[in-house]
Amino acid sequence: MVKNPAGFWKRLAANLLDGIIVGIPISLIGYLITNSWEENWFTSLANIVYALVVPAVWSGYTVGKRLLGIRIAKVNGGKVGIGTMFLRSVVGGLVYVITLGIGVIISAIMVAAREDKRSIHDFIAGTYVTTEKPA
Repeated sequence: MVKNPAGFWKRLAANLLDGIIVGIPISLIGYLITNSWEENWFTSLANIVYALVVPAVWSGYTVGKRLLGIRIAKVNGGKVGIGTMFLRSVVGGLVYVITLGIGVIISAIMVAAREDKRSIHDFIAGTYVTTEKPA
């Protein structure tokens, strides 16, 4: 059951904050480790680990989501785990790549227009983004 879904602008702002607060430092560390901006395995790996692990151990929050008071939750009320986050981040990301970005546009429209504010990757993983605090 979806309770207090977070809208498009809060979700976008949280992603931007994650990019600035987490993504930029990870990229800089990756550059220092690999001495390359283009072929940087560390940055890719660190971003995937961040997307999978942080919400799973931090009640659905990422740094950006925590700052804005929103979090990822399962529609059935369960906790998000690494498997859920894999479906949401990796499988959802593959859908967006396979559709050449059209899926991203459709997801943005879904979050803006749907009452439950769920996007394609939310449907894949059985999640939504909420302003509800964890139980």
